Amino acid sequence: MNIQHIPQIKHTDSGNFFLLAGPCAIEGEEMAMRIAEKLVGITDKLEIPYVFKGSFKKANRSRIDSFSGIGDEKALKILRKVSETFHIPTVTDIHTNEDAEMAAQYVDVLQIPAFLVRQTDLVVAAANTGKVVNLKKGQFMSPESMKHAVQKVLDCHNENVMVTDRGSMFGYQDMIVDFRGIPTMQHYATTVLDVTHSLQQPNQMVGVTGGRPDMIETIAKAGIAVGVDGIFIETHFDPAHAKSDGANMLHLDLFEGLMTRLVAIRKTINSF
Repeated sequence: MNIQHIPQIKHTDSGNFFLLAGPCAIEGEEMAMRIAEKLVGITDKLEIPYVFKGSFKKANRSRIDSFSGIGDEKALKILRKVSETFHIPTVTDIHTNEDAEMAAQYVDVLQIPAFLVRQTDLVVAAANTGKVVNLKKGQFMSPESMKHAVQKVLDCHNENVMVTDRGSMFGYQDMIVDFRGIPTMQHYATTVLDVTHSLQQPNQMVGVTGGRPDMIETIAKAGIAVGVDGIFIETHFDPAHAKSDGANMLHLDLFEGLMTRLVAIRKTINSF
């Protein structure tokens, strides 16, 4: 997939990786706009092609009392406002066939969660909207098996598909990234590394996912070094009080420094 097919994406001739970044979930308009404004400023300064990320709802929660969203239409309208205000594309997760048609009216990229990437009807529903489709690699799947998920999108006459690695299960409560999978999946589609979800520590006894945000820079640097096409990072100005996945998010204040270092690494890699 040529990332220029993503509507409104900028800086595609910069030679940089592209970025999908934002909060885990849309908690409200003020927080979404605040995060988007900060990230747009950073990515414009560094000439990084940028897509704002925010889940309009969270269906895969550990506990029934976990935050799942502020209302589908309300959150999707906030995503559209982010796009219209800052002239940037947006991406959100979908969980059902009905979600695909609904979300496609508001966002530019439909993302299939890792746990659902083998659900053929869901992948086909996303592909049939004509939107760009981002397939998160299942924690239980090999890089090689993702070619079949990609083919489902292609068979729907939609060539705008990318794959995102988000680590593989290591025992019950940890994730690891096998960087050999990145060049493997690049044979099938444009490939993204989901840095923050790769550092999750799922299945904690308290029913809330843990994480290792101290390792975000390590994983991100390694991904750029091996030539990944894009980077996915969740960020928040107050991760400790974020309503979803705060344990593995990057603090917004640290974002520009990390991006500056990643751009420098990509520039060096491009010179080889």
